[in-house]
Amino acid sequence: MFVLSVDLRIKPENVESFTAKAVENAADSRKEPGCKQFDVLVDPKDRTQVMLYEVYADDKAFDAHQQTAHFKRYVAEAVPLLASRERHVWKRVAP
Repeated sequence: MFVLSVDLRIKPENVESFTAKAVENAADSRKEPGCKQFDVLVDPKDRTQVMLYEVYADDKAFDAHQQTAHFKRYVAEAVPLLASRERHVWKRVAP
């Protein structure tokens, strides 16, 4: 299992546009055979703070995800709307 969380800070003027692009990317990602979960989570007290929570079958499934057209479009169109982006890979302690 490969788990990724991404902490995002959206530029305030881009909240609506970014959120739409992130939700579309998540929906497309959930159609991938190796994607087990992909959630877009927002801080209810601050709409500029978002977390992506992604679970893939393994590293290869995540690598395949990064090669998809929808991921490349997300990086090109949505990432520039951010003030910051920090990725964290997680490993399960026990099976």
